[in-house]
Amino acid sequence: MLVDDFGREVSGVRISLTDRCNFDCVYCHNEGLGDTRGPMEPSDDEMSTDDVVRFLEVVEEFGVEKVKFTGGEPMLRQDLAEIIRRTPDSMESSLTTNGTFLPGRAEDMKEAGLSRVNVSQDALDPEAFAEITKSGAYDNVLEGVQAALDAGLDPVKLNMVVFEHTAGYVEEMVDHVAENPGLQLQLIEYMPELTGRPEWNIDIQRVHDWLEGKADRVEMREMHHRRRYYVGQGMVEIVDPVENEDFCANCHRVRVTHEGYLKGCLNRNDDLRPMGQMSRGEIREAYRETVANRVPYYGEYLVQDEDDEWVINEKYIGA
Repeated sequence: MLVDDFGREVSGVRISLTDRCNFDCVYCHNEGLGDTRGPMEPSDDEMSTDDVVRFLEVVEEFGVEKVKFTGGEPMLRQDLAEIIRRTPDSMESSLTTNGTFLPGRAEDMKEAGLSRVNVSQDALDPEAFAEITKSGAYDNVLEGVQAALDAGLDPVKLNMVVFEHTAGYVEEMVDHVAENPGLQLQLIEYMPELTGRPEWNIDIQRVHDWLEGKADRVEMREMHHRRRYYVGQGMVEIVDPVENEDFCANCHRVRVTHEGYLKGCLNRNDDLRPMGQMSRGEIREAYRETVANRVPYYGEYLVQDEDDEWVINEKYIGA
């Protein structure tokens, strides 16, 4: 297993299979929906099935234990089940999806070897959901969550981005998870630097404080020092990377874009590293270089100045 200069082992990879999405969420930093007619074979600018599998086989050599497939909406790839089926047996595979294509496909994904899914769901009210996602697929998402549970892809984690538009829905979502076995909730801190709308930000500590009083039990995860709040039959976790040096200090993933570029940090686009024609040798070299050049986003790439403002470390400008 490769280790970067900050002592962080890379045990997982996160692969974007497409930048296309059938939602247009107001907080997403993707530009444009692309061709969203439905699941189809990879387009010219997306890694092929063989490219993805070859990458996974190479990083398996370096002890990578987990892979998460993301997008855009990864289920817009018709070959998703084949990719999962061909993922090395030593790796746990998971999927982040908006859930609309899970009905009718969840069982196939499970049979192919998928371990679990994260489903984006920012509200339990259809009108609020449509306002946030610019989609009328609310019922499809609920059906998708149930399809995943029925297929044995549990626990199903619901991903909810917490910002000005959704903060009022948090309590209802926590109660929903508490009353439904098999569901967990990830409350994801809004990152204004990715969307350019800082006025939508809220104080995530207030959510922590509220959950502290509501939870039946609280435990601390070793990874990222994240708290888990157990409420009723469910579990709630807050993903709060903003200004959180512990979060970045415990990051163990390398990212891959749909075009086949490696990046050491989800929040940066100035560290993209091509893998050439995706030969095994080129993949190995690019992967080694990417890990060697990984930098924690907060506390190293971004540092605090004399006014306690986060600014880019001059050491990395132009690097």
